[in-house]
This record gives sequence, C-alpha cells and structure tokens, in this order.
Amino acid sequence: MAPNFLQIMLILVATLPMCWAARPVETSVTIVSGENAASAVFESDIPSSAHNYTRRLLKGCGTGNPIDDCWRCDPHWRANRQSLANCAIGFGKNAIGGKTGRIYVVTDDSDDDVIDPAPGTLRYGAMQTEPLWIIFDRNMNIKLKNELIVQSYKTIDGRGANVHIAGGGSITIQYVHNVIIHGVHIHDIKQTGPAVIRGSPSHFGDRGKADGDAISIYGSHDIWIDHNYLSHCTDGLVDVTEASTAVTISNNYFTDHDKVMLLGGHPKDSFDKVMQVTVAFNHFGEGLVERIPRCRFGYFHIVNNFYSPWLMYAIGGSESPTINSEGNFFMAGSFKEVTKRIEDDGSSIDGWEKWNWRSSGDIFQDGAFFTDSGSAGGGSFYAKATSFSARPAALVASMTNDAGPLML
Repeated sequence: MAPNFLQIMLILVATLPMCWAARPVETSVTIVSGENAASAVFESDIPSSAHNYTRRLLKGCGTGNPIDDCWRCDPHWRANRQSLANCAIGFGKNAIGGKTGRIYVVTDDSDDDVIDPAPGTLRYGAMQTEPLWIIFDRNMNIKLKNELIVQSYKTIDGRGANVHIAGGGSITIQYVHNVIIHGVHIHDIKQTGPAVIRGSPSHFGDRGKADGDAISIYGSHDIWIDHNYLSHCTDGLVDVTEASTAVTISNNYFTDHDKVMLLGGHPKDSFDKVMQVTVAFNHFGEGLVERIPRCRFGYFHIVNNFYSPWLMYAIGGSESPTINSEGNFFMAGSFKEVTKRIEDDGSSIDGWEKWNWRSSGDIFQDGAFFTDSGSAGGGSFYAKATSFSARPAALVASMTNDAGPLML
C-alpha cells in the first residue's frame, strides 16, 4: 500500500539532523580547579560563581514523550538534576539511582589505576557504596582500562557535558540495584581482562574477561538506561542477563552494530522467567543487524520505538518469551519481517505458534510485517508484558527525534 501523507511526513521528520549525534570531545572551561582534581569533589565544594549559566526553556518539551516532558520543561534542571529520578517509566520506573545522595563531580578523565582509583575519577565515584549522583565538570573522553563496576544507588549523568566512554572497558552493573545511566556516548568498547579490579572501597579481586558489551546488566534490578548513544562495540550494546528485572531502556540512539540487545543470556537460564524489561522511545538507526532486541523466557514491552531498516531481523527470541510490541514505527529495507523465532542449537523450531508475541498499533512501512503467535488480543496473557500505556505510533518520529545524549 502506498504511504499516506502523514506517513511520508513521519519519514521526513525522522531523517532530520538530531541533537543526539556523537560529537567529538571539545575543549571546555572546567568548573573545578586542577588542584581539586587530586581529591573527591562534590558539588557542594564548588563556589556558587561556577554555576553562572543561562537558564532557558529546553527544546523538546511537550513532544508527548513522557520521560522528556517530565524534566526538559524545567529551565532550572541543572539545579534540580536529581529530579530526573522521578521521570522513569516502564518496568524500571522505581530506579532512583543516586537521588538521595550527594552530587559527585568527575574532574579527572583518567583511569590509570583500577585497584586504587584516584578521587575525582569516574571509577572512584562509581565504586562507592553510598548513594551518589555523578556528573562531569567538562567534556571528557574516558578510556576505561578495565570494566567499570557500578555499585547500587548510582546515577551517571552526562547532561551539560559531552562525555564519551570509548576505546576501552565496558560498564558492568552486576548484582546491584537502583542504577541510572543517562546522557553518555558509549562506543568502541573492547574486550578487557582478566584483571584485578576494585569494586568497592573495601574489596578488590580477580575478574574474568569482559566480552566488550557497552553495558552489561547482570543479576540486577531497578535499572534505567536513558538518552545514551551506543555503537560499534566488540560484543553487544546492552545485555540484560542472570535474572535481572525491573529494567527500562529508553530514549537511546543505537547505530552501526551487529548484535544490539540481548535480554536473557542462555537457553538453560530458566530463572530469566522473572525478567521484565521495557524498551521504549529508542531510535534504532542505520547499520543495525539483529537482536533489536533478542529475548528469552521473560516479559518484554517493546513500545514506541523508531526502527530504521534492519539487516537481518529486528525482534527475535527463543524459550517462549512474551513479547508485546506496541506503537512502534517499523521501516523495512531488504529484510521485511520484523520477527524471528530462534533455536539456539540450530534445530527446527517446534511449538513457536504458542509463544505469546503480538503487534498492537504498530506502523509498518515499505513492506515490513510482524508475525504474531500465541494468544490473540490482550487480557491476562500480556499483563506482565505491559508496563505503561503506549502512545500512538504516528507520534513516534517526534517522540524519538531527540534520542541519545542531548546538547544542553
């Protein structure tokens, strides 16, 4: 069927330049002097004159994106950074990160010592056991020597700076809870380890090889990954495994990668039946091949995302996951089918017709199509895979136009 006028306008809007674009790190004025970089710096240590910025109403307010409309309409967001924690939606809506803690300022972009990290570094803040809201005093390119282990009750908030975590180790969220990662470019992550790494002020120990995912969420809950740029890593971009649950992955810009997002790590991990993950308001850009996402066992709400043409399949799964696709915009290229049922051992798929996969209110462009299975309609079959009310798919282009880190 030929596209109507509204669909043509959606496509045109979606191809406009976006403020997420990965930008080269530029020189910028620091708000903390070099003398302070040798010790941990908290926002209360910074003189009030350092906050001489122009408060303005942010663009992107009132788009219908409920996350952005929650905080981007506040012209004083810098003074109210921790109110971002009130804006999460979906299964990860209770993730508060470092909302109740102090604001820790990263003043040192080095990562020279993973056993005794220097105060002022990202690693030093991430490993603390107290709640912290971590921000950056200037534009930074941080090359992690080894994986970064993030403790509970942490927010890594890149707003107001151009922050790249690139060319080195990954971010590991393992057996913790209440973590928010917002507004960071994470790309070109490499395999690291084995290594001895400090994970908290009181413990360091041996770590095995890290695969090179951008973000690995392992045995954790109440996690929110929002407004990041993710691309070109050795393994996946976001992996959620080992019975992790209460996770929201939203407003991110994904591009140029093969295996994008793994939700459930292994066919024998039946404990992943507890997994609930929301994937919402993301822009899945050019050059993505598969796993957008790839699901096992649990319950997955894939809602109000924009899909550029994929190069193999978009939404895949095995081990009978429940997949609720609502209000997405799918634009096909050479590969038309959105869905793929996968057997890990390569054998023929038996019984997939009973798996609960449905498309509701999605828009399909250029021949894209979704193969439903299992229980028709809604009701109790999809209750555990529904995390909020979907917006109309016709609004997806505008709601995802600012996906990725924002220029603020």
